[in-house]
Amino acid sequence: MTQPLALRRPPLLMSIEGQIQLVALADAAARRHPQVASLLHEEADRTELVAAAELPATTVALGSLVEFHDAGTGERRAVRLVLPGEADIAEGRVSVLSLVGAGLIGLSEGQSIDWPTQDGRMRRLTVLSVRPGSADL
Repeated sequence: MTQPLALRRPPLLMSIEGQIQLVALADAAARRHPQVASLLHEEADRTELVAAAELPATTVALGSLVEFHDAGTGERRAVRLVLPGEADIAEGRVSVLSLVGAGLIGLSEGQSIDWPTQDGRMRRLTVLSVRPGSADL
């Protein structure tokens, strides 16, 4: 018997403001992106919350530049996690409402998460490095 998905997810950390923003985005996207909205709600519910000033720079938040490994494709990628209106794959900006963005938010350097793909398969995303939002792409 396989473990439920929730049991294979690492602890997450977010700022209180970031979690409020994430829940609002998930609520707004529920009709257009029900799978991602549901996953974001689950992640927001299990997140440890801290004041924004206490969020470590090595934790993925909106605006972070994240280098990660996708075990499903074998690729290493560097992306900036952004709001949906700022997303541009060609520029390396990934929406927090995408499956990859939703999977990365709240993770810290060195953490991995088993996360679904569009077709329902599972893949492991591992955060290799994080630079805060003020860093340039």
